Amino acid sequence: MLQKNFNTLRDSFDNNYDRSRLLAAACESSGKWIEALPASSLGTLLDNDCLRIATALRLGLKICEKHFCLCGSVVEENGYHGLSCNCSAGRRSRHDDLNDLIKRALTSAKIPAILEPIGTCREDGKRPDGMTLIPWSKGKALVWDATCVDTYASCHLNCSSIAPGSAANEAEIRKINKYKSKQNDYIFIPVGVETSGTIGKEANSFLHSLGRKLIQATGEKRSTSFLLQRVSIAIQRGNATSILATHPKSHGLDEIYSFLFK
Repeated sequence: MLQKNFNTLRDSFDNNYDRSRLLAAACESSGKWIEALPASSLGTLLDNDCLRIATALRLGLKICEKHFCLCGSVVEENGYHGLSCNCSAGRRSRHDDLNDLIKRALTSAKIPAILEPIGTCREDGKRPDGMTLIPWSKGKALVWDATCVDTYASCHLNCSSIAPGSAANEAEIRKINKYKSKQNDYIFIPVGVETSGTIGKEANSFLHSLGRKLIQATGEKRSTSFLLQRVSIAIQRGNATSILATHPKSHGLDEIYSFLFK
């Protein structure tokens, strides 16, 4: 009965944006940020803008007024343009946060790792995002490369409106193909996530495996859940930064207040 009602709701939408959003919201991984304890000391507290934008993206609510992005494109009220805009400041920060999170999780699991390791370049000269310094499996070190793709980008909508996580899965396949030449020497893991919070198959398997190693190292049985929560929070923070970065730069009245209080 529940599945029937869900299908009815999905079919009632007249656009792929809402279908993709609903399918993503039904995935457990996309709502992990909601489960996190909001504590600044733990780094899991979302500021007001981030919480507002994360909630609006999940529910399909209005995020901003229609305006022009710094790149010249029109940003609609849903704010989706900022999630994939090449001028967006949030894309890099989200990518860096994900990699730093993986590195710190490995370290907590007593598996030393480094970011952007030298000597592991692909044929095009680009390096992976990180590598463990001791074997991960089968006597081989782990090499990973993370990416966050936009669920609502026009190039992904057709597939993400049919199957949740499909954009992340496709991104992981592309990563695997790029690192074929290195897979005899390393265990390569593509870490694909989406702006909606859904996680690719390879990334999901890796994070749960890493979570089990954290449990063994720390004795904390909730380690996997905590790790997934932090990944979800990193995605939402990157989304908020990306959308807010589309607003035109403006000047405040700082010079007036500076003059008054001299």
